[in-house]
Amino acid sequence: MAQDTLHLYSTTEAEFLFQELYGHVGRATALPSERDQNFRLVVEGGGAFVLKLYAPETDRVWLEAQDALLQELAQRDADLPLPRAVPNKKNMITDEVVDPQGKSRPIRLLSWMEGDVWSKVAQKQDLDYSQIGRLMGRMDKALKSFSHEGAKRTFLWDIAQATTHRAFLHLIEDEKIRSIVMAIVDRFEQKNAWALNKLPSQVIHNDANDYNILVDSQGQISGLIDFGDFIESYRVCDLAVACAYAMLGQRDPVGRACEVVAGYHATNPLTAAEIALVYDLAQVRLAESTCMAAQQYAANPENDYLLISQKDVRELLLRMEKINRDVVHYRFRDVCGLEACPGSRKLVQWLSANADRIGPICDPVLSADNVLVLDLSTLSVDEEGITLDAEAATSLIFSIMDDAGAEVGIGNYLEDRNVYKGDFFETVDPEERRTVHLGIDLFLPAYAPLYAPLDGKVRVHNDNTRDYDYGPVLILEHEMDEGQVFYTKYGHLSRTSLALWEDGKAFKKGELIGYVGPYPENGNWAPHVHFQLLLDLMGMENDVCGVAARSERNVWASVCPSPNLILGMQIKCEGTTVRSAKDIRSERARHLGPNLSLSYSAPLKIVRGEAQYLYSESGDSYLDMVNNVCHVGHCHPRVVKAATEQLPVLNTNTRYLHDNIVNYARELLSTFPEPLEVCFFVNSGSEANDLALRLAQNYTGCREMLVVDHAYHGNLTSLIDLSPYKFNRKGGRGRPEHVRVCPMPDGYRGPVKADDPACGSKYADLAIQELRALEQAGGKPCAFIAESLLGCGGQIVLPQGYLPKVYDAVRASGGLCIADEVQVGFGRIGEHMWGFEQQGVVPDIVTLGKPIANGHPMGAVVTTRAVADAFMTGMEYFNTFGGNPVSCAIGLEVLQVVRDERLQNNARLVGARMMQGLKSMVADHPLIGEVRGMGLFIGVELVRDHATLEPATPEAGKVVNLMKERGILLSTDGPLDNVVKIKPPICFSAEDAERFLREFDDCLALVEQEEIK
Repeated sequence: MAQDTLHLYSTTEAEFLFQELYGHVGRATALPSERDQNFRLVVEGGGAFVLKLYAPETDRVWLEAQDALLQELAQRDADLPLPRAVPNKKNMITDEVVDPQGKSRPIRLLSWMEGDVWSKVAQKQDLDYSQIGRLMGRMDKALKSFSHEGAKRTFLWDIAQATTHRAFLHLIEDEKIRSIVMAIVDRFEQKNAWALNKLPSQVIHNDANDYNILVDSQGQISGLIDFGDFIESYRVCDLAVACAYAMLGQRDPVGRACEVVAGYHATNPLTAAEIALVYDLAQVRLAESTCMAAQQYAANPENDYLLISQKDVRELLLRMEKINRDVVHYRFRDVCGLEACPGSRKLVQWLSANADRIGPICDPVLSADNVLVLDLSTLSVDEEGITLDAEAATSLIFSIMDDAGAEVGIGNYLEDRNVYKGDFFETVDPEERRTVHLGIDLFLPAYAPLYAPLDGKVRVHNDNTRDYDYGPVLILEHEMDEGQVFYTKYGHLSRTSLALWEDGKAFKKGELIGYVGPYPENGNWAPHVHFQLLLDLMGMENDVCGVAARSERNVWASVCPSPNLILGMQIKCEGTTVRSAKDIRSERARHLGPNLSLSYSAPLKIVRGEAQYLYSESGDSYLDMVNNVCHVGHCHPRVVKAATEQLPVLNTNTRYLHDNIVNYARELLSTFPEPLEVCFFVNSGSEANDLALRLAQNYTGCREMLVVDHAYHGNLTSLIDLSPYKFNRKGGRGRPEHVRVCPMPDGYRGPVKADDPACGSKYADLAIQELRALEQAGGKPCAFIAESLLGCGGQIVLPQGYLPKVYDAVRASGGLCIADEVQVGFGRIGEHMWGFEQQGVVPDIVTLGKPIANGHPMGAVVTTRAVADAFMTGMEYFNTFGGNPVSCAIGLEVLQVVRDERLQNNARLVGARMMQGLKSMVADHPLIGEVRGMGLFIGVELVRDHATLEPATPEAGKVVNLMKERGILLSTDGPLDNVVKIKPPICFSAEDAERFLREFDDCLALVEQEEIK
């Protein structure tokens, strides 16, 4: 039916239908559409919808399937950002209306999805493409069991029906593009279709293009629209469609696809067979798009927009011709957490286990005293960064070797060298060249003989004559015992070597295979052999990469394991891998536990620390006000020296006599009051608290514990049980039966306020109530454990009189008292060395961690002789690393630095100035609820309302992120995450304090102004 005979509804008519059928009054705006009509309806008072009026000939079964699909998604995963179908007054999703021409028109109402289209936002900011994969993965997972007859249809946009597009190939005018598309369709028919037929099938969205995905102001996906292309096909096709559109117009198209694939796999794991097809199927989608556009243009040759809109598709198809599909496949495997190149681990294990079967490849012995590792990232260029010519490089390299008395110079494996010339080192990404070296270079005199390290046969031999190429190159094929093939490559050889080679020729281990080449015939390099181990030539043969792009490092390291597996040099000959912040985040997501958090909305890559400063990869400095672990300052030279002097001498366990452990124990115990006189050394604060728990249980014979609400005592299972901060929050299992929780003595937010003279005593009474309840239930306390100042509780200073009263009651009931000093010890609070001292008490057990060794993993438990002796039950206590000579050397130096540099006094003075400055801001900043702390342990609680104490949690996060932008690092804490916590290294200076106060004042004002707006 011709479009001009179809009635076009006005906005007034749309508003009438909206009210008549759905009972809402709204204002209509027409939306772009073709045959169907769409209107946005905004309801007065809030809420928006899309009213859709379909053409009379629309397939009703297809509409029914859409309705069922949206309902299925809403039921299976209600949090998916998708439009919801809204029933009318008759409780129908899709209904019929008769238009003024007497034609029956399907009508339906959907919820309106807020946001800008992805394509528009992506032009302004670098979006996270993995979220596209996560969305599609979640949606496909939700639709796994869904089926409907309306989804089983013939459809040209279905990747699985790609061969139907042969009918349109002749319509593609560009000969090159037509050839590419034809090859894609051929490959699909000959290879992909057979493999696809074995993969999981289901109903899919089939159109995750950048105009159907909506994004909010934070760059997060807020909606996916247009379900008109849904079809029952293969699951992997949905991902392939998303990848195809994600790659369009991208500097690094494969990198973008990797993000999408990784996101999908994280939410809906792919099979290896599916991963193998994603790239080919993405090409099929682009080929289909090209055919569809050619068909439409042939029918409407005056519509030049069809050609313009295909520009990105054509450019991507041309670029994809230059990309090795095996490399892409391996990249996809890698981002999914699989072994990038299958069989790589097996090869490494075989070579490791059969090292005695491997022979040398050259005459000089590759011993540590006969080789010299060269940094070719710097030796290959002059002072101005220009690559040295072969003659200059040869003279420089061999003179350095001569000076060192080395027969062989070594160029590292995986070394990043920005020295490679020639267009064959370019990639499809104009901003990236191939720079990561995949072999080991052995610098030897020209014509030095080379030998086969294992039995093998010639797989590839050639003379690559371009400058900066390999010159004569040989690849030998070898077999493991089980028949798996691998290869060794020898580049930059002499032309006299060519006569030794022929296709398939067998070489026995130790036989001559060639000679090191002189320049210029070796590719115009200083004389050396590029020796490389490979598992797959990936169809490249003599051009197989010896240098990789940084973005493909993971893949090539899997394809090409370390050549030192064959060379057997007992030296470090592998370069350090430096990754971008984005790459590190991807690697973390792939290989580390998913519940590891990152600080700040834009996480920092920190590469160096000094005193109270941290430095990012770009060289930006940050004033560190949150890392209380590096107590005396990052990388304090005395602490570093103590470690580096002891580490080369001895590091063993406590079953041998050594000075360091007893010297450190005496120095540490000298800071504690009597009767605390015995040390146990461990590796962390968590270990310390776990051991304290064992000591207390053994001494009292009881298990029941008293803890303070919102406390956190460590990450071991035993300590999660004692940490309301963990067991009462998301993911926690609630309070264990053997634990009693005492109210947190919070004089700001708690039932007793700080201005009450009896505040400490009253909170102690509340704790004692828990003790009495325990006794009434027939129990006795093992111990009461509390931080001396509360950290995760929100930087709370205990009110005076609290600990003495609680300690007395617990001890009277037979329990012990444990002071957790992991956060606040070692002079941080200024007035005292230990936090418990400000309460005038002496605990039975004290636990230490975090700052004890300035970042080195160490912890300690300090207790009485009576408690320690009771632990002598006949069972030995042994900690493999606790109390080792290196840790004790570091711990001792930290104590002496605190003393010698008067850092406790510094914490008192600078902390007092900070408290004074922060409290003076209260009158000017309504966001500040309370300032509290001692020394350099300070919290600023932010609230929206001083009467209700409504927490200003989002505002606290904004302040912290604004401060980061100004080069100052803070964090948030507290039960409501609304307390800005301040815990800098205690070398923090008065000048640092003034800078912080200025910037904090300004950032608070900015956030408050934003909230007012």
